[in-house]
Amino acid sequence: MHGILAWGGYLPYRRLDLGSITAVAGTGGGRGTRTVASYDEDATTLGVAAASLALREAPTMPRALWFATTDPPYTDKTNATALHAALRLDRDVPAYDAAGSVRSAVGALRAALDATVPVLVVAADLRSGRPGSPDEAAGGDAGAALLVGSEADGPVLAELVAAASATEEFLDRWRIPGERASRLWEERFGESRYTALGTEALKRALGDAGVDPAEVTALVVAGLHGRAARAVAAASGVPADRVADRLESRVGNPGAAQPALLLGAALEQESATGEAGRILVLLTLSDGADAVVLRTTDALAAYRPARPLAAQLATDGPIDYGRFLAWRGFLPVEPPRRPEPARPSASAANRNREWKYGFVGSSGTDGMVRLPPSPLDGAAAPMADTPGTIVTFTVDRLAYSPSPPVVFAVVDFDGGGRLPIELTDVDESEVRIGGRVEPTFRRLFTAEGVHNYFWKARPLREPERGA
Repeated sequence: MHGILAWGGYLPYRRLDLGSITAVAGTGGGRGTRTVASYDEDATTLGVAAASLALREAPTMPRALWFATTDPPYTDKTNATALHAALRLDRDVPAYDAAGSVRSAVGALRAALDATVPVLVVAADLRSGRPGSPDEAAGGDAGAALLVGSEADGPVLAELVAAASATEEFLDRWRIPGERASRLWEERFGESRYTALGTEALKRALGDAGVDPAEVTALVVAGLHGRAARAVAAASGVPADRVADRLESRVGNPGAAQPALLLGAALEQESATGEAGRILVLLTLSDGADAVVLRTTDALAAYRPARPLAAQLATDGPIDYGRFLAWRGFLPVEPPRRPEPARPSASAANRNREWKYGFVGSSGTDGMVRLPPSPLDGAAAPMADTPGTIVTFTVDRLAYSPSPPVVFAVVDFDGGGRLPIELTDVDESEVRIGGRVEPTFRRLFTAEGVHNYFWKARPLREPERGA
């Protein structure tokens, strides 16, 4: 038996009301909201957030890591190695990028399903478009992760039954490296090609699985072409009430992260039923079509995601359209009137990678946890999953930041350890002494093309375990 062992999905805290776009851009917008990554988030940090949630409930650690995105923070350099460091995977665990298109994400999943070792597949994207464009309103930002393995690695939650692909070269959507927005061919052309390819792949996968469309419990259709996704679902033969919600009105379309995110949402809903043997189908439309047929097992009913997607959908904060444009680089604003930070040292980062990427402190014979770690202590103290309490804080309006003011807090972490740390995903009016926070991997700044990653803290808004 081979299939899904664990999953995790991450939605950024901020939401943009699509109705606010038209008043500024004069066009575009719509109804609903879309997720917006913060100014200190990118595909790498979104991926770390999702993968961390998946590994909290994982029965085993991965022996390989694949990271898929259409918006890599680096080219020429592997982005997956930063995830590898933040997740504190063993040195002999390889980490690879699968970048360029939404299909790279499902390609990584297909490769993981064929692997002989447990593989962590992580996907993350920040989707944008020109101000006022349909892509801007339809996009979304998110991260998602799936741990794939066999029953020898732990309880399989949903086993692979069959898979099929259909590939065809045609020009539907493209973006030249360095451009911020995609370009599209006439929409009806893409719809016609994807409808034919999606129907073909789905029919072949269900045929290989020996499953009738009417027996499908949930059909998840992912892809950037919304009209094509709806057309394929309508032509699939799967009852309309069993076609999974694409979360377009609340999340938007997070590109490479969408297949795994929607599959995780479907698994989350199925776990509540307590029934095994239900058929889930993931159909991804991107430069062809890929269909994966899964069957739920008895183990799914006992699985509880570390942070359910439903809880994240219910926890959000607004962002105005002007700030969204500034964060995306479409609206040049007055920079901080302070010297720009210097480029981080590669050698210093390498020497301190356990602290910088893994947020690992130290513990001595006296039982004290020290942050940063002390070279005199002999034991490591991993803190990335440890919440804490705000002891005191300050609001700094002079410090360099692309989104002032900067809120610094002194945090006492549960079990020991105190650290002055920057807060993120927070409005200064809601910060209070005694407030609960959790570590989050973020990008402090970028200087001379080098992204300086480290840990911040964000309010712990979802209910804590045991509460």
